[in-house]
Amino acid sequence: MTVARCGSWRSPIDARIVTGASKGYGELRSQGDALFWTESRPEEAGRSTLITRVGGSIRELTPRPFNPRSRVHEYGGGSYCVADSGASHRHVYFVNFADQNVYEVSGATDRDGEMPRQVTQGDVTERFADLFWDGRALLAVRERHAGDGPEPVNDLVRIDINSGNITTLHEGHDFYAAPRPSADGRLAFLVWDHPNMPFDGTQLLIAEDDGSELHNPTIVAGGANESIVQPAWNGERLLFASDLDGYWNLYAYDGSGVYAVLPDTAEYAGPAWTFANTYYVPVGTRHVVARRVENGLPSLVLVDLDQGLASPLDDESSSYADLVRTPNGIAYIAGFADQPKQIVELRLDNRTRTAIAQPDAPPVGPDFIAVPEALTFPSKAGDSHAFFYPPTNRDHRIAPDELPPLLVTTHGGPTSNAWRDLDWRVQYYTSRGWAVADVNYGGSTGFGRAFRERLDGAWGKTDIDDCVACVHHLVAQGRVDPARVAIKGGSAGGYTTLAALAFTNVFRAGASHYGVGDLKALAADTHKFESRYLDTLLGSPEALEERAPINHVDKLNCPVIFFQGTEDRIVPPNQAESMRDALAAKGIPVAYVLFDGEGHGFRRAENVRRTIEAEYAFFARTFDFEPADDLPGVDIDNIPGGG
Repeated sequence: MTVARCGSWRSPIDARIVTGASKGYGELRSQGDALFWTESRPEEAGRSTLITRVGGSIRELTPRPFNPRSRVHEYGGGSYCVADSGASHRHVYFVNFADQNVYEVSGATDRDGEMPRQVTQGDVTERFADLFWDGRALLAVRERHAGDGPEPVNDLVRIDINSGNITTLHEGHDFYAAPRPSADGRLAFLVWDHPNMPFDGTQLLIAEDDGSELHNPTIVAGGANESIVQPAWNGERLLFASDLDGYWNLYAYDGSGVYAVLPDTAEYAGPAWTFANTYYVPVGTRHVVARRVENGLPSLVLVDLDQGLASPLDDESSSYADLVRTPNGIAYIAGFADQPKQIVELRLDNRTRTAIAQPDAPPVGPDFIAVPEALTFPSKAGDSHAFFYPPTNRDHRIAPDELPPLLVTTHGGPTSNAWRDLDWRVQYYTSRGWAVADVNYGGSTGFGRAFRERLDGAWGKTDIDDCVACVHHLVAQGRVDPARVAIKGGSAGGYTTLAALAFTNVFRAGASHYGVGDLKALAADTHKFESRYLDTLLGSPEALEERAPINHVDKLNCPVIFFQGTEDRIVPPNQAESMRDALAAKGIPVAYVLFDGEGHGFRRAENVRRTIEAEYAFFARTFDFEPADDLPGVDIDNIPGGG
């Protein structure tokens, strides 16, 4: 092993490996013996495509340029569903990103080359999500935009697959989700209204459905302070997750009313940033398989609905997403700490796991991969959490008189969370001699509603306190260099990054990916779904000014690099540009990388590569070390010696 300065280690984990890892799986669905999922393809200008697998046969359903992706709420989800009339008559209905119309394509494995048929005839101002087949037609959430007029209108609709005609089933609420029909002619669905987000408070309704309209809609559960997630019929019993008692636990509704299936101090669901997430799946009238998260750490359990008992099934994965039924058990998207995500089938008879789909493994041995350590540390609002990744590289070691630099990463949302899943962006740093701390600050999910609500009225305070407390914890243990601490984050994590730089002196550099700097401008410019989110996060109109980094540039005295997409409707480019201009005018080293055509998050391979390399080159200049890689240059204003 070679002793070398941290940051300058040579690593096989390059930007191409990071880019390849952004090819991922999503929206797993099943129908009989067939599995369906979306696959993101950064090398195809960031488009997604639909894949089906029956037995050992795999087929791509959506040829170029089709891109199954909804824009409802801008985050989308539920972009397709499967209608099944037998294996040779499966049809898949999907929302195409470019025009937001619904299209039909055969789901049979012997129909290669078929072009999708257009079902609806709208334009991008009429969008659909959460598609669900009711046996006769498509159920969907619709979002209609009126140009520069009032905010978009959301409603619940039925789409005739032959004519494309659209019938409104329910309207009047700000938001809708999860239209789920029963076998006996009832429809369950979720609604909520401003200023709530779906993880603050929703209502679960049931209505009689005669095939043309709904009758007698009745509120079954939920309210302004109770979040309902994933209603699903299991025979005559309606299952759902509710956080009424402080955690998203499983509940049921039947002729006897609503009751908790299994009271538990763990989470059985998560925040509905996107539509149609499946956190549990029925495997009979009496049992469901569910993802259970305790203190941020997930496992799979088998729940007996009648006895209220949970039995362990699996804890080998670092995350479990999109649980679906298969003939032999269940399938899900599995994350791992030391290998890329896979689609996995778990047999319930013998508990064996089989990989259904997995990406090509990059040529990187396990001795280059940092394994995360779960941290719990004290902070102002109580104990907080993080995953710590130490420098890891079989060919290098740290000199006895050096401590590694630390990169603190802040997840988005902010009502989201960090998992232990293998992230090649983290490994890019740790394999070059950095330590990384991925912080689950107050407001994160996976720890119960009380932990989530620590951020209410305290965004820009609690999240920063927890990031700072994490740094102090690691410094006190002698694990990182306090003089070389950087912070980065995207979206809401970008705000936490900029606020931490403005309101503390712990961090020496930062990277904001489509982050928020001007809260007042965000409140005026952002999309409907999050337009009242700041009411909860900040708590008062005064906080829009008090906690906006743009208003405290006088306190921000370290270098920052900004990454932004031109088509971002959630955090518009003016957020990054106003911060860049203010720092440049002050004489602070600052860089700005703008990607044409990208939205909220970067999907194109060349832009993902550019981001990781420019960010690392920026930190190398800031901390004055020489990278082992030949990195493309990045233009930095106000840098000594020129950018």
